[in-house]
Amino acid sequence: MTKRALAIISFGTSYPDARHAIEVLEQSLANSMPGYDFYRAFTSGMIIRKIEREEGIHIPNPAELMEQLQEAGYEEVICQSLHVIPGLEYEKMCAQIRQAAGQMTVKIGQPMLTSQEDYITVCQALLGEMPTLAADEAYVYMGHGTEHAVNAAYSQIENTFRFLDAERVYVGTVEGFPALDYVQKRLRAHNIRKVWLAPFMIVAGDHAQNDLAGEEEDSWKSILTAEGYEVEIVLRGLGTIPGIGELFISHCQDALREI
Repeated sequence: MTKRALAIISFGTSYPDARHAIEVLEQSLANSMPGYDFYRAFTSGMIIRKIEREEGIHIPNPAELMEQLQEAGYEEVICQSLHVIPGLEYEKMCAQIRQAAGQMTVKIGQPMLTSQEDYITVCQALLGEMPTLAADEAYVYMGHGTEHAVNAAYSQIENTFRFLDAERVYVGTVEGFPALDYVQKRLRAHNIRKVWLAPFMIVAGDHAQNDLAGEEEDSWKSILTAEGYEVEIVLRGLGTIPGIGELFISHCQDALREI
């Protein structure tokens, strides 16, 4: 009988409460893959080390996990990415998996935003969770941003919202373009009074709790509040939204069909 494993791989977070969003996705994916033993890996070495230092828990990186699975006699492994975009962390994950796969049959499930259909699915899922916006209200998502060319995904997701007639949903990033200054221009152009702020990230971890919603003067919340906007925080990781879980299950099933 073939020994099969489901490896669910995310960037990770050192915030225990925020980790719930990853756990929700892991549970949904594991339930959708009967006959596969579930395993977890994180791609961020910094987060892995911090969790081990502060909580005494070791979470393997993808290469370590592949080696463990080989030693345990697994023959078939589905690796499902929980990354938002196919950027640097996703590429690092793929390289580690392929180098360490050995004789196992390994397939990799795509990250959240891969095809245009994914963008539409994500926007529809998020619109279903939003309040009805008044004419002077806007919903602003904070993404991570990246030096990778796939950073264009953040502009594409905003334009997909617009395609779906959500004219006052904007997307900025912490470490890329568009940044907060872009969002500020959109708010001024549309005479916005109230802003809903939410993370466009799988977990509401460090960036969400500090760069987005923190009390320091350089957080998005503090900057927009100082400019006179009424600011409402929605501190919820994308991983807790049912439609996002269904999308990852679809990507995992696509990988399974390749076996």
